[in-house]
This record gives sequence, C-alpha cells and structure tokens, in this order.
Amino acid sequence: MENEELVLRCEEVLGYRFMNPQLLKEALTHASIADDRRHSNERLEFLGDSVLGLVVCQRLFELFPQYLEGDLTKLKSAVVSRSTCALVANTLGLTELIFVGRGMVGRPERPSSLAAGVLESIIAAIYLDSGFDAARVFILKNLEPFISQYAATTHQQNYKSLLQQHAQQEMGAAPVYELVDERGPDHSKHFEVRVVVGAQVFGSAWGAAKKQAEQKAAQLALEELGVLPREGAAPAGAESLEEAVKEE
Repeated sequence: MENEELVLRCEEVLGYRFMNPQLLKEALTHASIADDRRHSNERLEFLGDSVLGLVVCQRLFELFPQYLEGDLTKLKSAVVSRSTCALVANTLGLTELIFVGRGMVGRPERPSSLAAGVLESIIAAIYLDSGFDAARVFILKNLEPFISQYAATTHQQNYKSLLQQHAQQEMGAAPVYELVDERGPDHSKHFEVRVVVGAQVFGSAWGAAKKQAEQKAAQLALEELGVLPREGAAPAGAESLEEAVKEE
C-alpha cells in the first residue's frame, strides 16, 4: 500500500481529516525508515505524551473530586501506560499503518512500544493541526472506557462516587439508595438495596452492611448504564490497574 493510501486509510480510522496531512505522515513515520530522525515521529511522540497526560489528568480531576493526589497519580499512570496506549493503537488498527524500515516489515507482530508511540504521535499531530479541544475529544473517545475500568479496580472500589459523578453529569439527577429488604437476626443482618436515578430504577444487591449493599447496587447501576463492563468483563485486552501501572 502506497504512503498516500495509508494516510487516507488512517484518517478514516481516526475519524479525523487533517488540514495539514504532512503532520499525519510524520506521525506515522518510524525512525527505522526516516532519513533523519528529526523527520520521524519521535518529536511528535514527545509532545503527544504531554498532551495525553494533561487531558487525562484534567478528566480525572473532574471525575473524582474525592480522590487524593496519590489515588489520582496511580489511576493516571494506568490510563496513560504504554500497555494501554498500545492496546488502543492496535484496536484502532494504527499499528499496521506505520511506515517502518525493511527490518521491521516482515515481523508477525510489531512491538508494543511502537504501537504506543504512534498513538502519542497522532495525538500530537491532531493537537498541532486543530488545537487542544480536538486532541481532547480524540483522547477521551478512546481512553474514557479505561478510566472507568481502572477506577473500578482501585482499592477503594468507590462505585457510589463514580455513579454520583456520572448521574449528575449525564442524567441531571443524583442517585438515591433505597432499602428494599433486610433479613437475619440483629447481630447478623443482611440488607438489600437498589439505586434510583430520576425515574430509572436499577437492580438490587445484598450486603452484610448497608454501605456494602449500596456499593454493590451502585456497581450494578453503572454496569446497566454501560459505564462499567459487566462483572468479569473489561475492555478487550484491558489489564487490571496494578498490571497497567506495573507496565508503566
């Protein structure tokens, strides 16, 4: 496939048309094929890494006002990790569109560092082509599912907070937790709780304490709303928070 065809195909994959196509060509040019490394995507990768970090930090700051700096840092590290970026690039099909030298053409699978690098390079290219807002839209479109997934696997597992944020921003109402039933003797009661947001009623959950039942009910609501994958599922290829941070 000729370079021009690759550029057009990449624009279709991205859902974005470049005003300056040369930026996209540079973003797709690996150092192994560039005459001068300054004409490869390495400089764009450097810039894209910072743009990506800023967008994710801002989004985490908006979504989780109750998180301390350490919680936000751990979550951010997972979302912008090389493994997550490589997964996004591979899912979009960007990795196969990179211009590489002959030594890499025959490889059955291209390294994850190359995949992660092209995503960051394209982020920088979009940023230079249309500004911060366009880059932010692209980043969140592809990485917001991972924010939700990794947030749900933090040690706090604060599904109630995540639901509070989503309900207020997307549904214009705060979640209400209703006690549906309670069973057992006083020293060993179990509670059934359900979530109601506006006129929408979600499935109920049991817990050995009301707070535990509320967290489980919030998780169910988030899954029904599509904010979180169903229990046991995750974005295709996604790792746990700990694995993603370790990779970084």
